[in-house]
Amino acid sequence: MKKIPPRKLHRGHFAFMRALAQGVDERASWERYLRLEGEHVDLRTVRRTIAWIRDAFAAAARRERKPGTARLILLDPERFTATPALPSLAEFAQAQGLEDFSEAEQIEAYEAAFAQGGGASGRGRGQPSRRTRVIERQLEALHWLERLVAQDPRPADSVAAWLHPALAERLERAGLPTLATLVAHVNRRGARWWVQVPGVGQRKAGRILDWLHANEQVLGLHVSAHATVPRAQLASSALHAVVPAATALLPYEKFVLPAELDGRAGSCRAPREVCRLAASDDHAAVGAWLAAKGSADAPRASMSSTQRSYRKEAERLLLWAVLERGKALSSLTREDARAYQAFLENPPAQWCGARHHQRWSPMWRPLEGALTPVALRQSLIILRSLFAFLVQQGYVVGNPFAQSALPPDAQGRLGAQRMLSFAQWDHLDGLLRSHVDTEPGRRLRRGMRWLYATGLRLAEITGVRCEDLQPGPSPVADGRGDSDWLLSVTGKRGERRQVPVPVELIDELGQELARHGFDRQVDAPGNRGVPLLARFGTGAEHPVAWSPSGLYQAIKAFLARAALGLEAAEAAQLRKASTHWLRHSHGAHALRGREGRAPVPLAVVQNNLGHASPATTAMYLSKS
Repeated sequence: MKKIPPRKLHRGHFAFMRALAQGVDERASWERYLRLEGEHVDLRTVRRTIAWIRDAFAAAARRERKPGTARLILLDPERFTATPALPSLAEFAQAQGLEDFSEAEQIEAYEAAFAQGGGASGRGRGQPSRRTRVIERQLEALHWLERLVAQDPRPADSVAAWLHPALAERLERAGLPTLATLVAHVNRRGARWWVQVPGVGQRKAGRILDWLHANEQVLGLHVSAHATVPRAQLASSALHAVVPAATALLPYEKFVLPAELDGRAGSCRAPREVCRLAASDDHAAVGAWLAAKGSADAPRASMSSTQRSYRKEAERLLLWAVLERGKALSSLTREDARAYQAFLENPPAQWCGARHHQRWSPMWRPLEGALTPVALRQSLIILRSLFAFLVQQGYVVGNPFAQSALPPDAQGRLGAQRMLSFAQWDHLDGLLRSHVDTEPGRRLRRGMRWLYATGLRLAEITGVRCEDLQPGPSPVADGRGDSDWLLSVTGKRGERRQVPVPVELIDELGQELARHGFDRQVDAPGNRGVPLLARFGTGAEHPVAWSPSGLYQAIKAFLARAALGLEAAEAAQLRKASTHWLRHSHGAHALRGREGRAPVPLAVVQNNLGHASPATTAMYLSKS
């Protein structure tokens, strides 16, 4: 049977009992000193806690061989009624009908009325009552005990020693047995750290943070600001400061190369006089390559998915070279390239983490797990491109990935294994039409139907606004002959293109705008700045756009629910599907056509998808 560590007496317990002894309001005393113990309205908790504190105080006094002090602490001062306040001389005279008598006569009558023992003012207006004396002695005893037994919390202490037993039990079940592990978890997870602790909600989490803040100095553990402020209210600089730059498993922008492995003396460096890069070390050389592709240190929101993919692969290799291989990036050989490929096929657990942890978070990791053959192939192709650039610029003399054997292309034709059948889309579309009639539910329906109808990329659909829409006529996109609208989109290479949008989706968007107080006509001047996938109802003056990650996660969750009840093979495919599957599905379905809808011309689909070459779009028609 698990042994539960005894709770410890802290200074808050003494302050609370002193306040009660002096007649301070119980609610105010509880909220100030013992809020962590529970809600004041739960009288059973309050009484149990008071009884435990008094018993703990008395036990400590007995251990010090002070039985009298132990009994004194257990006394309830309310047992000793306070002496009634004496009336003033004027009040006495009025009550006794002595207003017309002289003051000396009034005093004589007053002393006679209240005197005890020979005319002396018995209780002595300057003498304390028995209740007052008990309180004074209790306060003295409490001060003596506090100096003797009150303790300060320490990082290695069990949470059960300091927190309410019910809270402590829930924290321990969540793998947070000590104060140190609790603070580390809070700092890793941020403001919603309590979501990972079953049975601890926002209110209980607030009480725990209050206690940690109150004991921060003696505990020596700091709760970071990002763990106490909602994420949306934090500046990017505050998030960036959560994890300092270091030579550790950190994102590219925070990874510090050690001097001996920074590449200045890389064994494969080309002669300095032929190098056309200003970069002096490997970190800067990777940065120059990323800058050529877009931006090395640009905020995530301003980078295309392609640029983020390039950074991810270069980042992984740079971290592996230094932290695992003990070599500079510019010293890697073909043997190292083969070792890195094996590493990606079976990475250590400490390199892996959930996708949703953002780059500022201490929970961020460069990998989710072993790469699939498709992902591994893509990784090697990108790294081959990285070193080709470095060779071309005269930074290194060879490309260690040039001869790497690429895994076979299991996809076959473009998106063949990552698209929905017509029946699958019809199933999803039916579920979307009957989806919950809430703002998030309608926003999800809008996002998925627009992605399928237009073939836009995730970053493109979340970036467009109402002013990017204008009425057609447009090229016929679905064989219906409707007069569609045109959506102006900025592609990943910065080019602008116009994509047709079915009028049905425009009508649906207009209804949502009107529902939230905007003009029903989507291209009205008053709708300027309103994102297509706006998050209405957040309380903000102007609605903000749904983030790419938010849309991605919502669609993944919906697809998982949609898979319920389907046959195993169908369900497994839907659970694997993602936002990019809708893009592939648009390309394949539009080119093929279906009953009642003629195939869409190749040039129109190429424009919708933003492909540079019609040959890329034509791959949707290729046989597997």
